[in-house]
Amino acid sequence: MNLPREFLSVMKARLGADYDNFLKSYEKPVVRGVRANTLKISVEEFEKISPVILDGCVPWEKSGFYTLSDSPGKTIEHAAGLYYVQEPSAMCAAPELDVRPGERVLDLCSAPGGKGTQLAQCMDGEGVLVLNEINYDRFKILESNVERMGIKNTLLTSATPEVMAELFGSYFDKILVDAPCSGEGMFKKEPNAIPEWSLKNVEICAERQKNIIECADRMLAVGGRMVYSTCTFSSDENERQIESFLKNNKNYKLLDMKRLLPHNIRGEGHFCAVLEKTDGKRTDLKLKKPCVKDGNSLKPYREWEAQTLGIKLENVYDSDRAIRSFFDGMPDINFRSGYKACRAEGLFLGCNDSAGKRFIPSHRLAMALKADEAKSVDVDEYTALNYLHGLTFEAPAAEKGWNLVTYRGYPLGWCKVVEGVAKNHLPSGLRI
Repeated sequence: MNLPREFLSVMKARLGADYDNFLKSYEKPVVRGVRANTLKISVEEFEKISPVILDGCVPWEKSGFYTLSDSPGKTIEHAAGLYYVQEPSAMCAAPELDVRPGERVLDLCSAPGGKGTQLAQCMDGEGVLVLNEINYDRFKILESNVERMGIKNTLLTSATPEVMAELFGSYFDKILVDAPCSGEGMFKKEPNAIPEWSLKNVEICAERQKNIIECADRMLAVGGRMVYSTCTFSSDENERQIESFLKNNKNYKLLDMKRLLPHNIRGEGHFCAVLEKTDGKRTDLKLKKPCVKDGNSLKPYREWEAQTLGIKLENVYDSDRAIRSFFDGMPDINFRSGYKACRAEGLFLGCNDSAGKRFIPSHRLAMALKADEAKSVDVDEYTALNYLHGLTFEAPAAEKGWNLVTYRGYPLGWCKVVEGVAKNHLPSGLRI
């Protein structure tokens, strides 16, 4: 591997006698990992049905496993959201935040969603989880992963750290800052990152990180915890970043700081520091309430719900033909002109048609349900693969109308059964 000369010089000076072992780590295969999605399946059950080859547990994440499979994201179970593909050392930061159900939690730089979905599992559907990503293209990837994993208690936002701080104030109990960095720990996994590296870029990243962590400070309530993490080895972006922050913010104390290096652990490397805010204030925000613009606008949804679901959803409201459901405790954030926010209003259930007479369910709703919460048709492996390819299939025993398509009892999406034939309603962008 043709690593940058200046990078090697810096690492040799930093590691000393460990440098040769560090270099040898680049001769080994890329370390891969998966994390069971405990919002849908237990760790024990995942071990039994895993479609990928598991090769031991990740020591710092109780739902994480090493895998020997080269393409762990190309399975039916992955499409069903039963697991997330994540580099093992990257799993170390989220557990350090010690998130509990019912808390207010922010993942400030969230895409593609690995750490954010980890936090969601710890919250188990209770509390407020805000996942933010400033880059809109990366935000869409985050949105897709949140959808696939079936997470309900999220606000998904796309805004700068400065705007987020202005909107939320000192609102959060826990904040994860997985800061954009020079990506030195990604060289083996993503070789395209190598030519983008330079000492100048390290300097630019460090300055950007300083601004991000200062904005995070404005959003953390007194007594709260912040975890700062990167996937780089640079001291300027890691230890010195934390030292500088603590020097300028006396109302914080350092609880822990760890660096995972690829020659010492089974992984590509990561850094995280755990901080606690000892003095400051706490902001409480107005809670979201239903706002129905037209008394009849929810009628198509309620009729569909009665025909299709085995549960009645609460806090359902109309938002410009989009029907949504917000979770308990969700803050009512006013995204004024100039602020960008996507899916910020709760769980998107679906839309009324242009005539306002029929409700069309969303894929996000399908992935947030359990099989026994809706009419469903369970399919075998062959049919499941055909469904993921966008094909129709025979379903003579299924009830007429909208049905969840499930595999081993886990939802894959919607179909609409007409005269024993299940018409495919999997979004075209998700088809294989």
